[in-house]
Amino acid sequence: MLGVRTLLFVTILSVFSAAQTSTFQYFRIGNAQDVTTKATAGYALMGGGSDLDEAFRFLCEKGKGGDFVVLRAAGDDDYNSYVNGLCKANSVATLIIPSREAAGDPKVVEIIQHAEAVFIAGGDQARYINWWMGTSVQDALKAHISAGRAIGGTSAGLAVLGQYIYSAQGDAPDDDDLASSQTLANPYFARVTVRRDFLNIDLLQNTLTDTHFAKRDRMGRSLTFLARIMKDGWSPGPREIAVDEKSAVLVEPNGKARVIGAGKGAYFISVRIGPDVCQPNTPLTFRDITVYRGPTGAEFNLRDWSGKRGASYKLSVVEGKIQSTQADEKVY
Repeated sequence: MLGVRTLLFVTILSVFSAAQTSTFQYFRIGNAQDVTTKATAGYALMGGGSDLDEAFRFLCEKGKGGDFVVLRAAGDDDYNSYVNGLCKANSVATLIIPSREAAGDPKVVEIIQHAEAVFIAGGDQARYINWWMGTSVQDALKAHISAGRAIGGTSAGLAVLGQYIYSAQGDAPDDDDLASSQTLANPYFARVTVRRDFLNIDLLQNTLTDTHFAKRDRMGRSLTFLARIMKDGWSPGPREIAVDEKSAVLVEPNGKARVIGAGKGAYFISVRIGPDVCQPNTPLTFRDITVYRGPTGAEFNLRDWSGKRGASYKLSVVEGKIQSTQADEKVY
């Protein structure tokens, strides 16, 4: 185990290096030298809100005692001590990449390349798309996944894990949430911005990932995103994994997943028939939507899209209003 003096040295050296380049920040605790372990794949889909110890332990276990890297576009290194207290890792580091210039720095790529487990923090996914997409950071993350190593994310960090991404690239400030009512009334509302192919997780292909789901009433906007994906010709049958605050879905490489946490769980949504009405300035009409709600303790297989210990029901959107086969319950 490193002594206090060695840990402090590593952190100061990293901050000094960042100050010299003025492009990125790198804070590291633990061993100053990278190691290579027999890491395995696994995906931690965290819905935001309070961090879940079990989800981070899952990523650490997949990393097999290697180097754990937290990626951010802004913020600080507060995850370092938290993760280090949960995991037996060679090192825990936070890498802050605040611009496209920083995303092109060879040192940034090298740090990601040596990570056995990567976690993408919350914040604003527009920054991840605007600053990282089409850069060496995107290439390094794709290579990390292709090599069979673990990755996870919370809030904005989860939003960018699926093939389809609500990119939050409108003109509103970061804290102005896109409301379901806005999208259902007008599927072509200016802030309905969906991108694709930031990462290449096989189990999340043809899948939209959303966060803070029940807590922020995001069912309507998610259905709008799916309708647009179909209407715009991206997929004849997209899927979605939507995770509530204080919940997470932990996915094994074989597609078997389990729902954990104290939130309302996760929602696995699929559609096979395109929207009846999806056009500008007209309320959405979109029918025959299948939802499987998995509460804490539920299991779900992403390969055959089936679950255990949850509930399946149907939704429709008729002239911008959501209807559910669960007549005595809210949509969720």
